Amino acid sequence: MLAFGAWCALCVVNAFRPIRRNRVLFVWSFFAAWLTIEGTLVWLLIEIGLGALLVWAGALDRPAGWVGLALLALAWLGQVVLLVQGRATGVTAATAIGDFGRDALGARPSAARSKVAVERNIEFRKVAGRRLRLDVYRPAGTPEPGARRPVVLQIHGGAWVIGDKREQGIPLLRYLAARGWVGFNVNYRLSPGATFPDHLVDVKASLAWIRAHADEYGIDPDFVVVTGGSAGGHLTALMALTANDARYQPGFEHADTSVQAAVPFYGVYDFTNRNDTMGPEFRNWILQPMVVKAFFDDEPEKFADASPLDQVHADAPPFLIVHGDKDTLAPVADARLFAESLREVSTSEVIYVELHGAQHAFDVFGSPRTRRMVQAAERFLFAVHHAYLHDPESTLAPPEDSSAPAASTSRELAL
Repeated sequence: MLAFGAWCALCVVNAFRPIRRNRVLFVWSFFAAWLTIEGTLVWLLIEIGLGALLVWAGALDRPAGWVGLALLALAWLGQVVLLVQGRATGVTAATAIGDFGRDALGARPSAARSKVAVERNIEFRKVAGRRLRLDVYRPAGTPEPGARRPVVLQIHGGAWVIGDKREQGIPLLRYLAARGWVGFNVNYRLSPGATFPDHLVDVKASLAWIRAHADEYGIDPDFVVVTGGSAGGHLTALMALTANDARYQPGFEHADTSVQAAVPFYGVYDFTNRNDTMGPEFRNWILQPMVVKAFFDDEPEKFADASPLDQVHADAPPFLIVHGDKDTLAPVADARLFAESLREVSTSEVIYVELHGAQHAFDVFGSPRTRRMVQAAERFLFAVHHAYLHDPESTLAPPEDSSAPAASTSRELAL
């Protein structure tokens, strides 16, 4: 009981104060905090059951058992606090979003949720001896003739070296698909085989492919939003900030790679580490030898080119930036600076949501925090899409020569 109580208490303390710089304990600290925070209710029930079993077995026959029980009780108290923090996500996000899109929500038609159909492993690019594939999430059934559904492009994370489309973004993709969206979850080349900007080029190529296949999937090629977490959040921000940049579109320079909104989750916004928020291992172990394949001291411009902080500009699309204040992998200070820098210059909406008590990768599975943040993200995207459909003065309004159907009613089927 003493060992069990001490371990549970240690995990909860680590969840509130995770280790950020210690090379030996850093990895354990992240995984322990992540699982403790987002799986709080499950762990709480398991611990209560195991604690009761230990009491039944006679753990309280000795003083050490009572000490263990006291530690276990303190751990439970901390987990209740974590659970409350996760459930407060909806209020936090709603407060950050504020009045943005409130009128749109009032005009939102009521519609039954659709079942979701998933089509996997569709090849969209062959490059460098690799076949790159994507998965499609869309409402089940055949869309009505002329329908043009809004599109969400999801980019997985994994420090640019690991990760797969099957592992991330699923709660948001399914939630949106059930409400009329079509989601594309894409793979891209990974380092060390790939060198930046290969990752960005591949994701842009996927967007060009999606637009080229708009009729096949019944989607609106003029309305695509992009989202992703961690390294995917980094690429999400770059996708939104480097639209139609020929440097990142070799062989498809004339393709439209603009997006109408961006929702980066716990992204990495600075490869230069200008604020000393990242430990030296991030640059020495990952960026220099595997991702950028250059030394920062010799070629700092390559690291700046890969930093969303250095790409902010007035014509950026609307952003919903989401980050946890307990993130040990992608510094929350950089997310704050990115949001502030973007707000200073962008003519579009920039909303920053900082989730109290959230770790990195909090949305990988359906925790209470994930469900509430997914709902908030959908509200933001619905508002952007509503402006696109109904506000001709909006910068999001479709071009006059759009190949999509002119009648707004055909697009409204997606709502």
